[in-house]
Amino acid sequence: MKDEIKRYREKIDKIDSSMLELLNRRARFVIEIGKIKKGAKAEFHSPERERKIYERLEGENRGPFPQEGVRAVFREIMSASLSLEQRLRVAYLGPKATFTHLACMQQFGDSAQYLPASSIKEVFNEVEKGEAEYGVVPIENSTEGIVSSTLDIFVDSDVKIIGEILLEVSHNLMSKSGRMEDIRKIYSHPQPAAQCRIWLENNLPEIPIAEASSSAKAAEMSAEEPQAGAIASELAAKIYGLKIAKRRIEDNIHNFTRFLIIGKKSLPRTGKDKTSIMFSVKDEVGALFNMLKPFSESRINLTKIESRPSRKRAWEYIFYVDMDGHIEEDRVKRALNNLEKRSLFLKILGSYPAAGNLSADKARRGKG
Repeated sequence: MKDEIKRYREKIDKIDSSMLELLNRRARFVIEIGKIKKGAKAEFHSPERERKIYERLEGENRGPFPQEGVRAVFREIMSASLSLEQRLRVAYLGPKATFTHLACMQQFGDSAQYLPASSIKEVFNEVEKGEAEYGVVPIENSTEGIVSSTLDIFVDSDVKIIGEILLEVSHNLMSKSGRMEDIRKIYSHPQPAAQCRIWLENNLPEIPIAEASSSAKAAEMSAEEPQAGAIASELAAKIYGLKIAKRRIEDNIHNFTRFLIIGKKSLPRTGKDKTSIMFSVKDEVGALFNMLKPFSESRINLTKIESRPSRKRAWEYIFYVDMDGHIEEDRVKRALNNLEKRSLFLKILGSYPAAGNLSADKARRGKG
């Protein structure tokens, strides 16, 4: 048996060496392309090119290598290759080990330069100022719904939505000792605490919850107090030297958070896109019905509609809508032109590729 395993391992070692040689060959081509781009003053990062690579390779994969592994492996290859030209800068709600940070790594790989921001507003500012090529912000959770602070910032910001990320979120209770009986206070961002409400009521009903600006900040604060716990990710426990007292305390086992990728430039249509808009309506009978009618007439599926106070006028609301389709499609253009004639305010936030990976399928099943 040992000899047989040894033979297979020797074959694997040879394949690994060949793969390494090919990776370096690929990297040399990347460097040459980078020189050409620099000379032409072209954008060094092309999300459209990356998407096509993923789709082509996933289409060519016949197994037994797992399909989700194809994207994960080539994400890191492209992330490392891109860093040979220039490191991609991505702003996110920090500090390290927030779920937004994990979503960034899922999308852009380990070789990107991640810029932690103290607030969602600061993420927008970093992109607007050109300090980061992209920003990643949370927009909704499958258990707790919309992140209203993100929606509010879009009203006045000029950035575009250029993508979305679906991340399966698992919450863990952690502390210095790793023993639940030692915990006298729990630090948490309001969203994770809400997503674990039933578990906390059933298991630690007398323990007060103290608000933190992020899940990672909760872990950092807990690390400074022996009798404090935190609700955060497993990565946060490792970074801040905490022990996990209880894993997966979220109330819904199918717990997903959707994040938006923001940038300055719009993306071309892919054939599987979403468009997000904001609009406000006159305060009159049937106003919202009339606003939504153009979408029905153009047979456009609305995947989300959310209302927010306008903050400019009492009892005036702004509606946030996600729809299937791209702004370049005639049917979408027609519906938005009709909507603009009837609305007080209309803003197109962006058209972008819809998340269509395994996580998206899981999320839909969890909601259903």
